[in-house]
Amino acid sequence: MIVVTGAAGFIASCLVTRLNAANFNDIVVVDNFAVERKLANLKGKRLREYVDRNEFFDWLDTNHEQVEFIFHLGARTDTTEQDKAVFDLLNVEYSQKMWRACCRYQLPLVYASSAATYGSGTLGYSDEDALLPLLKPLNPYGDSKNAFDNWAVQQPEKPFFWAGLKFFNVYGPNEYHKGRMASVIFHAFEQIRQTGSMTLFRSHNPDYADGEQQRDFVYVKDLVEVCFFLMTNRQHSGIYNLGTGEARTFLDLTLNTFQALGRPADVHFRDTPEDIRDTYQYYTQADMSKLRGIGYDRPFTRLEDGIDDYVRNYLVPGTYL
Repeated sequence: MIVVTGAAGFIASCLVTRLNAANFNDIVVVDNFAVERKLANLKGKRLREYVDRNEFFDWLDTNHEQVEFIFHLGARTDTTEQDKAVFDLLNVEYSQKMWRACCRYQLPLVYASSAATYGSGTLGYSDEDALLPLLKPLNPYGDSKNAFDNWAVQQPEKPFFWAGLKFFNVYGPNEYHKGRMASVIFHAFEQIRQTGSMTLFRSHNPDYADGEQQRDFVYVKDLVEVCFFLMTNRQHSGIYNLGTGEARTFLDLTLNTFQALGRPADVHFRDTPEDIRDTYQYYTQADMSKLRGIGYDRPFTRLEDGIDDYVRNYLVPGTYL
């Protein structure tokens, strides 16, 4: 039996599909299932049980002997949310409770961290433990993820295997419900389809031209392959970056979306909204040497190929992974 939290969300629902493809069908999905717009992500998947996130630890106390692995991907992920108490409750305290339960019942754990922990990137993007206490995230979401990472590595008692994954800019199927927090590729697709053009944020940093802001964009299909690898190779615990190791520009992303749609490129710029301007990351690029060093050798999908697959096979027909 495998537990996946945040299961109705973007990344976790794609992971469930990957597990089903490998004939893992005894899956317990955990989430707030009252959020109806997410439920389509789980339609047609082979599952054992739905458990409300507020009831999960009682469920685990009763069923822990049947559980083989836990993927804790549930979190509040809105980077514009400023209420620290929300993140303390859902991202820190809930994760601490999950950690302690995995220690108590000797269950392996993979949990979601974030590249938002790196803040402006002035200290680089190394996932070595020594950097963790020095990081200064730019928003409460990043603070919450960094707080848990620091707490985890300092614990004297740990699950016999655990991994925290610092997700970089993830894109791909099953993000229809995410609204403002959906990937730029999703927003580009919607804008191009509706207006024939795409508007990107203008640069407010003299070191970057408009559209030349760079991020490490990682396809969700690659991300779940790493999760699967860690589940089946439980040898090297720790915190790992999960990007591609190659930064690409938002203009690259947008032009490839036009190409996947067979439309002529028409790109405009507008000011970055003031509520995120001061906390905007202009460059991220994952140092992937640590994950590669433990034997993960699959290539990551090129941005061009990932966008083409996402747009043509999911966004255009409106289908799910």
